[in-house]
Amino acid sequence: MLLFPSVRLGIDVGGTKIEGVCLDTEGHDRARERIVTPRGAYAEVLEAIAHLVEELERSAGGRAERIGVGTPGFLAPCDGAIRNSNLQPLNGRALDRDLASRLGRPVRVANDANCFVLSETLDGAATRERPPSSSDQPDVVFGATLGTGVGGGFVISSRVWPGANGSAGEWSHLSLPYLRPEDGLGSGCYCGRPVCIESFLCGRGLEWEHQRTQGETISSKEIARRAAEGDPAAMVTFASFEDRLARALALVVDLVDPRAIVLGGGIANNPRLFENVPALMERYTVARGLATRLVAARHGDASGVRGAARLWD
Repeated sequence: MLLFPSVRLGIDVGGTKIEGVCLDTEGHDRARERIVTPRGAYAEVLEAIAHLVEELERSAGGRAERIGVGTPGFLAPCDGAIRNSNLQPLNGRALDRDLASRLGRPVRVANDANCFVLSETLDGAATRERPPSSSDQPDVVFGATLGTGVGGGFVISSRVWPGANGSAGEWSHLSLPYLRPEDGLGSGCYCGRPVCIESFLCGRGLEWEHQRTQGETISSKEIARRAAEGDPAAMVTFASFEDRLARALALVVDLVDPRAIVLGGGIANNPRLFENVPALMERYTVARGLATRLVAARHGDASGVRGAARLWD
């Protein structure tokens, strides 16, 4: 099989699916595949990823020189093992080393939200509107994914920023800022920390809020749909969600003051977030007249796997 040193191959490992893509030098798909994530032991997940890489290369007609992989959780520099992954078989495992050994070539692993924001920074919604100059400060972009879980990640000057401990961007497991008694305790989270951001801002959190305040049990997708159509009960639920999202993002702005914040995931498909949250954020930030842009992901569900493919850029 031919070697394709210029072709980027990325894998996005999720709790329900594993997606892979081969991108050409222009960023277009040469091959794309998706499989169901195995529910068994780590060895099954590892083998499924390796098999997907082989299938992608067979479809593309060549062998990639290096592989990028996005996963839930983060790779800890202290021991090279994954931590804080909601895909439990990955925790405590050195996925990059194990997969490199299995495939016989270098593998780079990053948090899936970092991959998402890398893609959107390089050629998506958070791409710079003007070329950088030598006098510019480091360019900071934050990305958040709002779906089954809540993820976060930083890209600084077009590079993923994992931080000294590998955990930069693990914002969703901090306590919700400006917590009020009426916020309640959230829907709970696998992290075990009370009132964490994820417990309020994931799909389950949106459903929890609607059930406790409106007395109705429906899916987060249905709540978002009804809110978009002007249903009064859903709009009340979504307004609470927007205020909590604004508080959580204000924390990021006050800490690192990014040029842009890009939102992805199923909940972020509602345009009212981008109409309402920027003004709400300014209620909670030190800065006024915020220059930070809040933008919707351009590549949608494909951002994570596209970013994984570009981890070696």
